[in-house]
Amino acid sequence: MNGRDLKAKYINFFVSQGHIEIPSASLVPENDPTTLFISAGMHPLVPYLLGQPHPLGKRLTDVQKCVRTGDIDEVGDTFHHTLFEMLGNWSLGDYFKKEMIAFSFEFLTQTLKLPLSKLAVTCFAGDDQAPRDEESAQYWQEQGISPERIAFLPKENNWWGPAGATGPCGPDTEMFYWTGTDPTPAKFDPGNDRWREIWNDVFLQYNKTAGGKYLPLSQKNVDTGMGVERTTAVLSGFEDNYLTVIWQPVIKKITEITGHPYSAADSQRSIRIIADHLKAAVFIIADGVEPSNKELGYVLRRLIRRAIRHGKILGLEQNFTSLIAESVLDNQDNYAGIYPELNANREKIISVLDNEENKFRQTLNLGLQKIQQLINQHHKVTGHQAFDLYQSFGFPLEMIEEELAKNNLTLNREEFDQSKAAHVEQSRTLSAGKFKSGLADHSEIITQYHTATHLLHSALRQVLGTHVQQSGSNITAERLRFDFTHPDKVTPEQLKQIAELVNQKISEKLPVTMAMMPFTAAQAAGALAFFGAKYPGTVSVYTIGNFSREVCTGPHVKNTGELGKFTITKEESAGAGKRRIYAVLS
Repeated sequence: MNGRDLKAKYINFFVSQGHIEIPSASLVPENDPTTLFISAGMHPLVPYLLGQPHPLGKRLTDVQKCVRTGDIDEVGDTFHHTLFEMLGNWSLGDYFKKEMIAFSFEFLTQTLKLPLSKLAVTCFAGDDQAPRDEESAQYWQEQGISPERIAFLPKENNWWGPAGATGPCGPDTEMFYWTGTDPTPAKFDPGNDRWREIWNDVFLQYNKTAGGKYLPLSQKNVDTGMGVERTTAVLSGFEDNYLTVIWQPVIKKITEITGHPYSAADSQRSIRIIADHLKAAVFIIADGVEPSNKELGYVLRRLIRRAIRHGKILGLEQNFTSLIAESVLDNQDNYAGIYPELNANREKIISVLDNEENKFRQTLNLGLQKIQQLINQHHKVTGHQAFDLYQSFGFPLEMIEEELAKNNLTLNREEFDQSKAAHVEQSRTLSAGKFKSGLADHSEIITQYHTATHLLHSALRQVLGTHVQQSGSNITAERLRFDFTHPDKVTPEQLKQIAELVNQKISEKLPVTMAMMPFTAAQAAGALAFFGAKYPGTVSVYTIGNFSREVCTGPHVKNTGELGKFTITKEESAGAGKRRIYAVLS
């Protein structure tokens, strides 16, 4: 089975069960400071999981592109990926455990034709905060799963959320498929890695309070996730995800230009890293991100440069990243024609990769000079200094050791590994964002800042011109950050005009209203809708007096008089052709 077939079967199945298909959201979160990238199918749907009505109803399904950055250093094995596609379906206060488990069993055994004899599941074991999930186990048994094939595991294995200190959470049940060639064991051992997880149903039935209590939610939701890459590999009988048709066009292009076969043990890891990182880079660039030294741009730069480093390990001294990008863009088995943003931004993707590769090859030369400088001055390079070279200049560890060996020196690997471990932890913290707000926080101040971004967007367009478009935002309880398209630095006089206009609209106490309407009607009504490439057929439109109208998912205040005084604290560049404003409410 290929990825395209799996996705079609999944969507068609849930559409036949009354679900509406929604488009994949942009990888760049809209008004969400909790994560650098969309990393799960539920992220764009959080307002609706918290109770806001979705314009398309209570049953939804989609294929969501996701990026996870916490495990970049793990990529190179058979199953870690930076970018992946997540199949999902949601019940927003509609069906719950019984129906979802029946859907899951039917899809696995009837649609995918997986034998019952090779299936097993896990359920939540219970603790002093929430009871053992006997209900899910009972529903699985009603479908035909033997009690011997049901394992009860603790929160670390079978519980989701909350995203922050408080909020929706609940038990999950995970489905496993036996991939061994020997007969399937009668009893399920989740510790045996030949049992491969293929699906996860999350039952959001509790609200964790600030006091640590788990109270029943008034709206119970279902949130599921099935990774396309992993499931395609399992169904195709592969232990290695990169052997599937999802990856093979990219792998073949890399082996063609390097001359290294994928089967060779000494080149396999580098080939996987190049394939993974450049595929992720293609999708990230297509969603408007460019390499930089901050946040999203930093992750993109790191991915591209790590791919180039591994190209160098395989002997590639000339630019190659755009050639690999073309093999992603032309992948008929999985991406071509499905994601219009890839075709629409093809030239930009190629250009950004070429420019970054040229810059990085110059940086590598600077790194060589830096190593020699350290050797000349100190007659050694410490493990900490080596990691700085590895991180800042993108030097492969092997190259650092080669340069040291030329001078009869060795590297303190323990010191290097300590620095690397500290950096990995910092990266995971950045990636997770610690969920200080956004997904978990629809508090009063976050809601006020969210509404203020709409006023700021409209004011920017009035003062600077209608070429201004939102390109990102980040909201915390302390401030808002708003990125927008504009070629020049915003002058102090313009910033003053913008702030005065926002405060004028606050003082006018304009009503904030929401209406659901077809996307075409929203466009005809003048609603701004620049964020992301695709929108569902029906959208929610927020209107602020006669001043602002935008397609948005909320949350918002009822009246601009609730916002207080708006003050711009900083204006700066956010990349080529983009500016960034920081502001506070008081």
